[in-house]
Amino acid sequence: MAAPTGSSGEPSHVLELETPLLDSEGPNILQQISEQGGYAYVGMASLAAAGDLRAAEAAREMAWEQLHSGPWHSVLPVWRDAYSMACLNLAKFQYGRGDFEEVLRVLDMGLIMGGLALRKDLDSAVEKATAKASARLSVPEQGTVEGSRCRCLVIPQEFNEAEALQVLPKKSLTSKIVGKRSGLSLEGFLRDYFLSGSPVIISDCMAHWPARAKWNDVDYLKRVAGYRTIPVEVGKNYLCSEWKQELITFSRFLERIQSNDCSSAGPTYLAQHPLFDQIQELRKDILIPDYCFVGGGELRSLNAWFGPAGTVTPLHHDPHHNILAQVVGKKYVRLYPASLSEELYPHKESMLSNSSQVDLENIDADKFPKVRELEFMDCILEEGEMLYIPPKWWHYVRSLTISFSVSFWWSHDSSSTGS
Repeated sequence: MAAPTGSSGEPSHVLELETPLLDSEGPNILQQISEQGGYAYVGMASLAAAGDLRAAEAAREMAWEQLHSGPWHSVLPVWRDAYSMACLNLAKFQYGRGDFEEVLRVLDMGLIMGGLALRKDLDSAVEKATAKASARLSVPEQGTVEGSRCRCLVIPQEFNEAEALQVLPKKSLTSKIVGKRSGLSLEGFLRDYFLSGSPVIISDCMAHWPARAKWNDVDYLKRVAGYRTIPVEVGKNYLCSEWKQELITFSRFLERIQSNDCSSAGPTYLAQHPLFDQIQELRKDILIPDYCFVGGGELRSLNAWFGPAGTVTPLHHDPHHNILAQVVGKKYVRLYPASLSEELYPHKESMLSNSSQVDLENIDADKFPKVRELEFMDCILEEGEMLYIPPKWWHYVRSLTISFSVSFWWSHDSSSTGS
């Protein structure tokens, strides 16, 4: 009698996911869950490990409910690990029957919402499932006859500043333009900008990044990330009432960008997401700038910003030193120094206290009379350039084209924490 097969045609006993961390740490995680009263979850997880698919699905639902039982910061870390465990158990079933796209969707949820205890198992499983899924993908490799021409996200063309000014806040590009330095030395960066807390554009320092040659290629992005699930924002920006979040595949996200599908809800934006922790193939395409280690710095976060023209990050400030690296497309950035915080009317709610109440694109002069006359710096950040934004400097960002950027947050004070 022939061995049972998965949908790929391979014997099902070959289609197995190894989870050494889950095997060794699982009992400890279940013990901690028991101590928290999660007996139903422990029962379902034990049945799942014994081969019960419905129990695996039930365990994941139970963990999901715990993750949403209150504010995120109040969720016990062990429940995040329990969610990772449930995702791994469910992914094993799907992998065994050759449903690799569903495997990746479940594992991505484990990476996005789960804890760190089983992270290596999740990463390893993603690597195996990606290889299986990619083998079915019809996107041609570069260098083949079909794939020799790049399908570009952004087609290079002459930039029309007059058209850009029509959508930018008033007085844009009429005040003090951020200075630009080519091949800036670490010593020069430390002396002239880091210590004084002054913004600067650093050019000619990203040419060696693989991302500069790869990320404008739609087929490359689909090949390495097409099946992956990512969290995106839909709406004008996070301060608007109609703003919402969705989970979609990277391929679907690319389709929305290319079709300029803004719908009535607004543009779709991958904003401030640790994409490179989730998708290792893209992490290999970038390098951490040496500037991030000036002053004994320590990298705090590495995030992606990817979306169509018109995406906006409203006026806000961040707690860390920030290098915004523009890999694909162009962005407009306006900056106000930290000393002007009071004049920029921060939100009074603690969750939004680093964001301004002022909509720079439509300033209400009656409510915010101090804003119009404030001095600012601004610039158009071009492909291949990095912008250094000092801590607490207020900044507003608008994409002028399809844009793919990377932000590097770091601090030189080990006591600093993110927000």
